[in-house]
Amino acid sequence: MTTTLKNKKNKHTHTIYDVIISGAGPVGLFLACELALAKCSVLILEKAVDAHSTLKQLPFGIRGLSAPTIEALYRRGLLQELEIHKHLKNPHQNALQGPRRQSGHFAGIPFHDGDIDTTQWKYRLPGSTTTSLITEMEELETVLSRRAATLGVEIKRGFAVTGFHQHNGGVTVQAGGQSSECKWLVGCDGSRSVVRKMGGFEFAGTEPEFTGYSAKVDIFNPELLKPGRNVTPTGMYMQSQPGYLAIQDFDGGAFHGSAKPVTREHLQEVLRRVSNTEVTISTLHIASTWTDRARQATSYRNGRILLAGDAAHIHAPLGGQGLNLGLGDAMNLGWKLAATIQGKAPEGLLDSYGTERHPIGAQVLDWSRAQAAIMKPEPNARALHAIITDLINTTDGATYFAGRVWGVSTQINLNGMHPLVGCSVPNFEFENGTKIGELMQDGRGILLDFDHNTSIQKLVSEYSQIDYISATAKEQLGLCAALIRPDGIVAWTTDNVVDITELQKAMAKWFL
Repeated sequence: MTTTLKNKKNKHTHTIYDVIISGAGPVGLFLACELALAKCSVLILEKAVDAHSTLKQLPFGIRGLSAPTIEALYRRGLLQELEIHKHLKNPHQNALQGPRRQSGHFAGIPFHDGDIDTTQWKYRLPGSTTTSLITEMEELETVLSRRAATLGVEIKRGFAVTGFHQHNGGVTVQAGGQSSECKWLVGCDGSRSVVRKMGGFEFAGTEPEFTGYSAKVDIFNPELLKPGRNVTPTGMYMQSQPGYLAIQDFDGGAFHGSAKPVTREHLQEVLRRVSNTEVTISTLHIASTWTDRARQATSYRNGRILLAGDAAHIHAPLGGQGLNLGLGDAMNLGWKLAATIQGKAPEGLLDSYGTERHPIGAQVLDWSRAQAAIMKPEPNARALHAIITDLINTTDGATYFAGRVWGVSTQINLNGMHPLVGCSVPNFEFENGTKIGELMQDGRGILLDFDHNTSIQKLVSEYSQIDYISATAKEQLGLCAALIRPDGIVAWTTDNVVDITELQKAMAKWFL
């Protein structure tokens, strides 16, 4: 809801947005879509004038989407708009097919399709979405921008947030020489977040072990470099396609911290040292640097200021989990903030955003740290690397690592008695062919009743935010009923006779 106030003296109108989001990357855009879906007014302020960038396009902009992200896009009708994954299954020039097809990696150690036992994931039904797919940053932003515009989100590009202050009932935000008013401000403005820095958030964590490089180059003697990912005694280099390089140089992040430009001579020196070859770079087209610095905001909320995505947590881009982590933040926060704005949130609902997402962020940071630790060019790391390699080449090991990398094993601690509570709802298929994921596009909660219980139906009728679905599924996993939050997380379920009192408690925890 947008509030417009008129100034009687000068007759100007003054808009108060429900939410202002700083940053029009995938996280900010997805959050805006979730809020607008719930009829909240949203303004996105983005410092970049142009949404397009070579670094957002293939191959630099390549990103792997994990199961929770794919499911979220599917449940909002967005997955069908992604095209790149339909014709690009594996971006690496040395990719194998069949059982030895690489499905992912941990610290550069691949796990393969043929080693993964998907029967261990008993709640993933045959009609589930894929566990991983490839996209690029620009494609994802384009799809989300289009949806945001359809939902009425306003985006101002070339408007960098330069300041803000909280006051009773809202936040005043300065950007692009203008002042805007909102009830809530969310920082989705990346690792160098202005909102985080100015908002009084502590950003705790660990310093980097290496400087990473991403570059497009022409190489005089390309036969000296191996394709794919190569861990060496002095670091790591990866060549996904000829001339497209990623390098890790274990300098403690010194070069990245120096803010020096990446020259052809410097990149060549690093590449020669890491690859142990006399490779010659004839032309440097573009290059950027990054590190494995791992930090996380100790709290994701300070009053009416919230953080999501890289503004809340940063880590090395090993395994591509940063984007997925941020999109998970947006999916979790969107419906909770919307309910708070509309006065439909039970006590503590908005605070559950931080208590649920912070532990998941901490797990990802540790996952990143562990990878950096066993990639270091030293004997102790080499020994750990060898042991992890042995483990990842077993069925249980490959299944464990795939479950972590793909997000299949992600579970929020909701203190539920059933193992599905806190997990993504299985994609139940009903007898008419409709799947539960197809019924979640409006972003509402669902009470799924397999037993056609009239007592449940009566209880649900008291909650305007929940849809009641009474149907028989082709595979019900032994369940009688399930309460599904708007973000697709199972909040309550039972495989016994429904205890109405317990169900009522679960509903009152999440909905008014």
